[in-house]
Amino acid sequence: MRTLPQLRIDIDAVDQQLLTLLNQRAGLAHEVGEVKKLDGSPVFRPDREAQVIAKMQATGSKLKPEGIAAIWREVMSACRALEEPQQVAFLGPKGTYSEEAAQQFFGSSMGSLPCQSIDEVFRATASGSAEFGVVPIENSTEGVIARTMDLLLASNVHIVGNVSLMVRHNLLRQSESMDGISVVYGHPQALAQCQAWLSKHLPHAERRVASSNAEGARQATLDKASAAIASSRAGVEFGLQTVAKAIQDEVHNRTRFAVICRPDVMPLPEPTGNDAVSLVVSVKNQPGALHDLLVPMKTHGVSMTRFESRPARSAQWEYNFYIDLVGHISDESVAAALAELQTRCAFYKVLGCYPA
Repeated sequence: MRTLPQLRIDIDAVDQQLLTLLNQRAGLAHEVGEVKKLDGSPVFRPDREAQVIAKMQATGSKLKPEGIAAIWREVMSACRALEEPQQVAFLGPKGTYSEEAAQQFFGSSMGSLPCQSIDEVFRATASGSAEFGVVPIENSTEGVIARTMDLLLASNVHIVGNVSLMVRHNLLRQSESMDGISVVYGHPQALAQCQAWLSKHLPHAERRVASSNAEGARQATLDKASAAIASSRAGVEFGLQTVAKAIQDEVHNRTRFAVICRPDVMPLPEPTGNDAVSLVVSVKNQPGALHDLLVPMKTHGVSMTRFESRPARSAQWEYNFYIDLVGHISDESVAAALAELQTRCAFYKVLGCYPA
């Protein structure tokens, strides 16, 4: 059996080989970037990167699939940054789950643009201040993020990516003790997701709404009697102690994020074999209208993963329906279902098509 010093020497040698190969890959990526400049292709292709990761995961390795995905995403992010890092807007400040979702999708070499609100993320993306935006769209326990849905309907951006993030809420403050906490800051969704825990352990503490969990963590740095619900990343960012871990009421608490951009920045991604389509429609208020809305999907064998209504702002007691479908917009069955669906709608808009 080799000794620890011998093993470290071998690891150092492998690391040097890896670096040499990474430099070769970076050189090839640079050539790809030059070709893309000539033909006007987008630098970032989420469909292509999803295919690369899936191929590497299928090759067989001692590494877990999620480990392979994380490694290759960072490699591709670092290579893209040699050309021009993508400027990505997200709900800030730094340390939010939105930033974590953005880095999970783009890698840590992305350019960061923290925003004060979801509205600002949309404005930055639509105006060109950022190439992409990352916004929360749905939580597994609290449902859809209403403001995101309204802005998707009204904005000129579309969805090109999708990130599902396991959310672990922690109670953070300046000291390590829970004694003397009079105020707890958190985003409304986080406060709702932790309400049973807060009622049991801090029943007399005031709950104050923050624009984001990271902003709540920042507020907690200003007052020793305050605490915040936020991620461990936010605790590191603002130098706070973790008083209690994973205080969310539901163990399997996930938030889904949408990656958005203007169509001229990136058209709809090419099919990967594992895709989704999001759209919003409305129908006339007449008997059987909702039933007729669902018939094209059944007729053409297209599965729905979400069907949700939101009040339309155009008139009283009228609704928009947000639908997620399995497949790519270019798939024969999906295209046929959408063509038939459109004829039955008073309003119809595809919000995006992206790797699922």
